[in-house]
Amino acid sequence: MQTSAAPALSRIQVNRTLDRANSDVVLIVDDVPDNLAVLHDALDESGYTVLLATSGEAALQRAVQAQPDIVLLDAMMPGMDGFEVARRLKASAPTAHIPIVFMTGLTDTEYLVAAMDCGVVDYVTKPIKPREVLARMAVHLQGAREKRQARNALDAFGYASITVRIGDGQLMWQTPLARDLLLRYYGTDAPSTPIPVVDWLRRQASKQEPLVEPPRLSIEQGNRRLTFRLHQKVGESDGGGDWLIIMQEVCNDSVIEALALGLGLTPKEAQVLYWVAQGKTNRDIGDIVGSSPMTVKKHLERVFVKLGVETRTAAAGMAMRRMQQLHPQNA
Repeated sequence: MQTSAAPALSRIQVNRTLDRANSDVVLIVDDVPDNLAVLHDALDESGYTVLLATSGEAALQRAVQAQPDIVLLDAMMPGMDGFEVARRLKASAPTAHIPIVFMTGLTDTEYLVAAMDCGVVDYVTKPIKPREVLARMAVHLQGAREKRQARNALDAFGYASITVRIGDGQLMWQTPLARDLLLRYYGTDAPSTPIPVVDWLRRQASKQEPLVEPPRLSIEQGNRRLTFRLHQKVGESDGGGDWLIIMQEVCNDSVIEALALGLGLTPKEAQVLYWVAQGKTNRDIGDIVGSSPMTVKKHLERVFVKLGVETRTAAAGMAMRRMQQLHPQNA
């Protein structure tokens, strides 16, 4: 097992040295060397990969770089205490998903409530009993492991995913693909969740019914469309909990090409017809395809002639039927 209190390395370098396939990674944060030694020996013997930090600042740095599976955090340390460390870990998207277990000699209710308010999932009292720590860790690691496997599976199939805390709308976790998509479509980055996404989430979560999938949220950017699907509730927190949202981007180019070939239209006419079928006005279509509303109208008039129809509704109906035949998943 690996133990490290060495100077900081890049996240890629750290990940290369961690045997994540065969052991969970634990970050122990304590300013007392004897406490570190006792816990390190117990965890190492139990098969965990152990990382150490002796200050709050070092803990934050190591957590971002190594992405441990769980953090054992001393509540009372000089400088930045455990309460502040927990708050910062939970406020940062790269580390918000990591479960934190407090190690504390403070047993008054007010201190324990304050710890939970910082995002701590559990606590053990000092003097530390290694067997108790191992038992508490096992519970939280199992849940974290299941969530990680689900997220990895989604990424493997090309789905981006995010976790949003519905109470304050904070983005708690995101895959790399999700981060790129949110930046491209909304210009936002964690911990900020795009306002339209938060509004949609709150509406759907408040009226969700068993076995009924809520309506999806969609945003278009040129010939591409990003959809959001409410997947499941993944955690409890004040104000409604944390929700896992699945995102998928679809490129409409292949659908437009199919319309052109199937209906005998030019690429520009097929593009205009596609957006008519999506319910867009001539002004909207002009903004999307980079033409004036008058040019869009002329393209549409030629579409009517080629399709043998007289109205937008009839043209849109033909387009929808063709899309359902050729690309049912994108219609």
